[in-house]
Amino acid sequence: MRKAVILFNLGGPDKLNNVEPFLFNLFNDPAILNLPGFLRYPLAKLISNRRAPTAKKIYQELGGSSPILKLTEEQSKALEHKLNNEDDNSEYKSFIVMRCWNPRAEEVVKQVKNFVPDEVILMPLYPQYSAATSGSSIKEWKDVCKKNNFEVKTSTICCYPTDKNFILAHRSEIIKKIDSLTNFKLIFSAHGLPEKNVRKGDPYQWQVEQTVKEVVKSLNVKNLDWILSYQSRVGPLKWIGPSTDDIIIKNSKLGKHIVLVPIAFVSEHSETLVELDIEYKELADKNGCKDYTRVPALGTNENFIKAMSDLIIKKEEYNFNNKLYPPKIHCPNNFKKCPCLNYE
Repeated sequence: MRKAVILFNLGGPDKLNNVEPFLFNLFNDPAILNLPGFLRYPLAKLISNRRAPTAKKIYQELGGSSPILKLTEEQSKALEHKLNNEDDNSEYKSFIVMRCWNPRAEEVVKQVKNFVPDEVILMPLYPQYSAATSGSSIKEWKDVCKKNNFEVKTSTICCYPTDKNFILAHRSEIIKKIDSLTNFKLIFSAHGLPEKNVRKGDPYQWQVEQTVKEVVKSLNVKNLDWILSYQSRVGPLKWIGPSTDDIIIKNSKLGKHIVLVPIAFVSEHSETLVELDIEYKELADKNGCKDYTRVPALGTNENFIKAMSDLIIKKEEYNFNNKLYPPKIHCPNNFKKCPCLNYE
């Protein structure tokens, strides 16, 4: 059996001149701006034009481009190697699809067709599902396949917020940083989301909470001082909270050693390397913080790669009794609030 694994990620500009078109692709996504196309297009143009100068400064801090494609390629190679070592009955090839920059689905679907797979497995690099991330990528892929007349058995791993190996991956990275610390505040930081998205049924916040709950349990640290917060708020809408910057200010003033965990990012990019490492550190320093530590994103952590490999290989073993789980969608969590609805 030949199996193509599609890794979904957001993507990032590969040079400063592409910052504005990257932002346009982001805001022109109906899952981000839920407006009719004739309104969304000019608004996306306006927002991307206004945000581009600030965003360019962020990417200048990163050397002029986003590292996310290179890091995703490393994850892709590690996963492909793991899959082919673990499953003797199949030949796996891993492909990367970025939602807002290259490589895009339109280009990758042609490469997948040339591979002639017996099955395609969609694997978002978003452990917790949101319509704006995994949902948008899955929909785009299926739309592009339909447009290109590419029909093949397709399975989807929608999310894996409490997968045991995913939790172990976080535990191992956190333990490395806190093992010898005292008087610290463990701050789990996830990308925020407008409250209205959650009210409409988006499960992202609830799934992030489940991840943090399981990670804290796995750490097994007596009287662990921890909190979940949300970062990267943009626009005038009310977002879920508490905000990471508010939590950092409060605990810096209390003299706590700040330890930040990017709990919803599995790759380093602008939100970790600039927002967490530079901007929030400056905020902490300004408010009296003497010690500031950031736990790295999972990257090619052995347990994280194993988590994805096992989810892909063993998906047929999961038992789906709930009507929310159609046969083509494989949710390993059996969450009542899981978004495994029919994407067809």
